[in-house]
Amino acid sequence: MTTIGVLALQGDVREHSAALTRVGATPVRVRRASELASLDGIVIPGGESTTIDKLLRAFDLFDPLQERITAGLPVLGTCAGMIMLATEIIGGIDGQRTLGAIDMTVRRNAFGRQVDSSEIELTWLPDASSMHATFIRAPWVESYGEGVEVLAIDESHGGQVVAVRQGNAIATSFHSEISNDDRVHALFFEACR
Repeated sequence: MTTIGVLALQGDVREHSAALTRVGATPVRVRRASELASLDGIVIPGGESTTIDKLLRAFDLFDPLQERITAGLPVLGTCAGMIMLATEIIGGIDGQRTLGAIDMTVRRNAFGRQVDSSEIELTWLPDASSMHATFIRAPWVESYGEGVEVLAIDESHGGQVVAVRQGNAIATSFHSEISNDDRVHALFFEACR
């Protein structure tokens, strides 16, 4: 049994849990540091990155979560979760912290405001296929380090990088949990096994 936590402070917790179940994982909601010990992986859902940062600190989860990820716990971050996994943010607020799991700089709200949300066909690079993706006030990757593998690009925005992997961490700009395409969650599940 592969147990994958879904950070249940904000965001698409139910939708990520459903996607994880479809790919064969056992999802559990995570709100306390003590719940991190039994996990084979964790998902940081979309939401609002500044709020997630504040809630992680309020629940005394920030440091324990960062320690587990640094020690090798597989992590998937979508949308705001991507921001939380970056080493640097463009457009963040003063004092905003990240978990620093992927050597990348992300731009908050790169795709525009809520009213600019859209569905786009991407190129999923692991098999060079098309992937339908939903972007809601999404970030994108401005730059990344040598050890970062690009998983998806958005041709409609000039080949912008929208999904990456480095070591035990995967991040997407888009909300993979609300499509009927489970390739991102399946890739993450394999990393957790």
